[in-house]
Amino acid sequence: MTVTDHTRATADAAHTHGLAAPTPDASRADRPTSFDVDAFAMPTGREEDWRFSAVRDLAPVLKDVDAGGTLDWSVPDLPEGVTLTDLDVASARERSVRAPGDRASAVAAAHSGGAKVLAIAPGTIVDKPITITVTGNGADARGHLLVEAGTNSEAAVVIERKGSATYSEFVSVDLGANAGLKLVLLQMWEADAVHAGEVVARLGRDSRLRGSVVTLGGKVVRLNTSVAFAGEGARVDLFGLYFADSGQHQEHQLFVDHAVPRCTSRVTYKGALAGATARTVWIGDVLIRKEAEGTDTYELNRNLVLSDGARADSVPNLEIETGEIEGAGHASATGRFDDEQMFYLRSRGISEDLARKLVVRGFFADLVQEIGVPEVEQGLMDAIELELEHVNEELSEGDHG
Repeated sequence: MTVTDHTRATADAAHTHGLAAPTPDASRADRPTSFDVDAFAMPTGREEDWRFSAVRDLAPVLKDVDAGGTLDWSVPDLPEGVTLTDLDVASARERSVRAPGDRASAVAAAHSGGAKVLAIAPGTIVDKPITITVTGNGADARGHLLVEAGTNSEAAVVIERKGSATYSEFVSVDLGANAGLKLVLLQMWEADAVHAGEVVARLGRDSRLRGSVVTLGGKVVRLNTSVAFAGEGARVDLFGLYFADSGQHQEHQLFVDHAVPRCTSRVTYKGALAGATARTVWIGDVLIRKEAEGTDTYELNRNLVLSDGARADSVPNLEIETGEIEGAGHASATGRFDDEQMFYLRSRGISEDLARKLVVRGFFADLVQEIGVPEVEQGLMDAIELELEHVNEELSEGDHG
C-alpha cells in the first residue's frame, strides 16, 4: 500500500486558507545526493524543492566558487572523551553519513576546505551541554561539520550562529548503537545574514536523537534536515521554533526515512510571523518503506500570524509502503491572532502589547520546554521577548503611520 498525503496552508493579510498543492514530482528518497556540485542545477524557483525559496537572495551561496571567508569559532574546554578536530576534504566526505542533497550544501562541502569533527567517544556520558558559538564577521563562508556520537554515549551539543555572514553549510550527524544525543542549532544571526544549510543524520540501533532548530535571526535562512534509521529500535524527536518579522524569509524542510522496522519519529515545528513581508515555509516529509514494519510516526506544524500581510506555507507529506505500522499521521494549521482574543484580554485590563506577548509566550512555551537543555530554554524565552518588543514597536508605528 502506498499513500501520499499532501496539504498546504497559507495565511495572508486577513484570511487563513487551506489550499490543495500539487503532488510532489517524486519521493524525496529518490532525489539525488552527491558531493559533486554539478549534479545539482542552479535552481530557478520552479523546482519542487525550491518553489517556496528566496532563490534570488540565496544566489551567493549557490555559486560554485571559493568563498574565501571563515567564521569565528568559540569552543569551551571540552570534557574528557569529547574532541573537536579538523579533517581534510577527502576524509570528511568519507566519514559523512551521506552526500549532500541540494546545491547549497554541495557547494558548502566542496569549498569548506575540509571539516570540523566533534566526536563523543563510545561510553562517554557528558552531564553539561557542550556549547559552541560560531560568529560571522561579514564574510562569505562555507562550512562542513561532522558530529559523531559513539556507542552508548550521552551528550547535549548546542551550536549557536550569530553575527553577519553569507554562509552555507553541510552537517553530518552519526549516532552509534544506543547513543543519546541532544543537538540544538540556534540561528541568532544579524538582520542581513543569509544562511543555507543541510543536516543529515543516521541513527544506529536503539539510538536516540533529540534535535532542536531555532531560527530567530537572518534575512534569509533555509535549513533542510534529513534523518535515516539504520538500526531497529531507534527514535528521533525533531523540534523547531521560528519567528519571522518584516524582511525575513525562514524556510525549514524535513525528511524522515523509516527504512528499518520498529522505529519512532516525532516532528513538531511552530512559527510566528509579524510584518507585511514576513515569510515562513515548513515542508515535512515522512517515508515509511515496506521493510519498516512497526513504525510509529507523527509530524505537526503550527503557525501563528500576528499581523496583516505575513505569509506562512505549510506542506506535510506522508508516504506509506506497508500496512504493518503502529501509527502514522500529521497535522498542519496556520491561523492569525484575531480580534476576539485581543478583545478578551483587553477587557481584563491587559494592554495590547502585553496581550500579544502572552499569546505568543503560550504558543511557544511547551515547545521550548521540549528542547531538554535548561541553559538554552531560559535564554530562548528571553530572545523571544526581544523579538516581541521589536514586533510591538513595528505594529505601533504602523497604527500611527
